Amino acid sequence: MPQFLKGAIPSPNIWNTPHLYELENRAVDPEDAAEAAMAAIRPWTGATVLDIGCGTGYHLPSLSATAARVIGVEPHEELVRLARSRCRPLPNVEVHPATAQALPLPDASVDVAIARWAYFFGPGCEPGLAELSRVVRRDGAAFVIDLDAGRGAFGRWFSRSVPSYSARSVEDFWSRQGWQSRPLDLRMSFERRADLEAVLRIEFTPEVAEQAIAETPGLELAYPNVLRWKRF
Repeated sequence: MPQFLKGAIPSPNIWNTPHLYELENRAVDPEDAAEAAMAAIRPWTGATVLDIGCGTGYHLPSLSATAARVIGVEPHEELVRLARSRCRPLPNVEVHPATAQALPLPDASVDVAIARWAYFFGPGCEPGLAELSRVVRRDGAAFVIDLDAGRGAFGRWFSRSVPSYSARSVEDFWSRQGWQSRPLDLRMSFERRADLEAVLRIEFTPEVAEQAIAETPGLELAYPNVLRWKRF
């Protein structure tokens, strides 16, 4: 039975099928538009970067190419093992088992914190926001990338799969917290049709996934996201 830390918010797509989520990571954002958008706000060349909810560590190598130090935290035991294995050849990368609301880091020790599709989903994530305020240095920045459930077919499929999610309530929450935001028009591009269909099946309920597959010809689909950030 996979083990995870107390307080972790379950992430069934990657927790249950990390091999399929790897296909999704490879497909998302082939232009690296998300990293370019973040770096334009607060570059991390020579900096200490924290990846919150790093999963299997997919993004850690690219961050480590320019950062001085990269720290991944992940609450799921098996994913921590996979991330450490992936980053073993990289001397400036470390991965720790931890949650966003209990970061194993000293005060004011991070220049840039990044969370992609992890934990910071709006109301209820205040403990994690408090931890960001504690660990991010002055002149640092924190970024949260999340699906924009209010836009496009992908947002509609998500809203049907998770009807309790309110995009308006989430947006209001972040505005009250003083974060800025901008849309990210990302896309997914797959090499094989079977991979696209497999990824849609781990993202949505079975009925919605089959509808999404039927509505998506070819090997690509739009993936509307939102980038949120705060300077410290």
